[in-house]
Amino acid sequence: MNLTDREAILFNSNVGGASYDIWLYHALTGRTMKLTQNLGEEFSIPYWSPDLQHIAFIGKNNMVMVLNLNSRTLAQIDQIEPYTLLSWSPDSHYLTYVKNDRIVVYNIYAHTSGSIFQFGVTDVQWFPSGEAFLFAAPDEAGITQLYKINRDGMNKQQLTHNTEGPLHNVRISPNGEFALYTSPGASISLITTVNLSTGVSYELQGGPQAKNYFPEWSPDSTTVAYSATDIVNNQYVSFIQTDSRTGGQQKTWAVSTCFSTPLSWSPDGKRLAYLSGCSNQEQADEIWVIDLDHPNHPTKIVEAKWITSLAWSPQVHELDPYKLYLNQVYKVSFYFPRNWHKVTEERFEGSDGFFQISAIFSEEEIHEVCRDEAFHVLRPYGTNPRIFPALVQAQEACFIFPSEDQPVEMRNQAALIVKYPTPVMIQGSTYSYFILWADQDHLISLVKTFSFI
Repeated sequence: MNLTDREAILFNSNVGGASYDIWLYHALTGRTMKLTQNLGEEFSIPYWSPDLQHIAFIGKNNMVMVLNLNSRTLAQIDQIEPYTLLSWSPDSHYLTYVKNDRIVVYNIYAHTSGSIFQFGVTDVQWFPSGEAFLFAAPDEAGITQLYKINRDGMNKQQLTHNTEGPLHNVRISPNGEFALYTSPGASISLITTVNLSTGVSYELQGGPQAKNYFPEWSPDSTTVAYSATDIVNNQYVSFIQTDSRTGGQQKTWAVSTCFSTPLSWSPDGKRLAYLSGCSNQEQADEIWVIDLDHPNHPTKIVEAKWITSLAWSPQVHELDPYKLYLNQVYKVSFYFPRNWHKVTEERFEGSDGFFQISAIFSEEEIHEVCRDEAFHVLRPYGTNPRIFPALVQAQEACFIFPSEDQPVEMRNQAALIVKYPTPVMIQGSTYSYFILWADQDHLISLVKTFSFI
């Protein structure tokens, strides 16, 4: 059975006491399944890729591991500090994390990586556009601020103007409009949200002991859930609470017998999963779920010693008709119809169209390069193609559209040729021009979202 076709919860547990591993709980069947074998540690936290095809976690020997849930193949990609936040790109192609004052961007398909230096950087994560990162880092005075930077390392912007304290557990909202963080430390932990466009911040009320941990955004970005520690009958417990992203709407939904517990929202935002079953301040051995529409009946769904983290499968946004195509070799990105499938790394096709990319080696001017392509000896655009000069991304370019006698097998192919801002090196050769072929019904819409990276 395909593991990704059902709502599921990942959790880290050492069932049987041998070693920690990542497990999966199927919400529909109630079954649990062990996904890894002697690869986890107590600190391991699983992260779903947005398309539900992969999970990532930090495991044995502090290795970042990526598991393909369909093929069960495992890649060990880097060695980093435990508890480092892992963040998937919206298209599920890249995993991002911090190592040695660098934002590392790892392509899980090409097995290549790049990095951006930022002194003191922590908690890097993707904006939902897929074009920029949010991260925390000290300003010139040494006070931690939130920043935004383009994925190419350009256009760094300071988003906050904090005047005190370190920031922890920075998390961007799913819609990219807000972020949250805790401060100043572990013994006192207050939750603050901030509007990233205005810089206005809101401190949430939190629990009575000011020990608020594991804040998590709801899928619709309106609500924050967190664990609030308190003392009841001389025993530590944690209240499962939520509040509006701007505060003032605090609610308590359930009580965990643990000092604190990680939380995870269901994909529809109507339920919360949390850990419980802590006795004598030991670790949790239960996963519970509370339905916010029917809060009087929390349900225990898993019992297993010991459980340290959990992650509910995220929403899959299939309603968006377009998907980001990004090619690090040819240094380009653009959006294309989501229903097209990959033929090669450079070609995607659908029943209603296609695109393919390449590069052109030439020392000629743009008009000569365009003419050579349009009037190729094989006549791929027919006998009388039309050439239109253009500017794309402030670079010289041209469109080529076919004449009516274009061969049918060319599938209505048209083309864009654009000069690279800087020649690119591909497999040892230098290329000055990029070319995009596509059916002429889709070419213009593809070019509208085109950019060099």
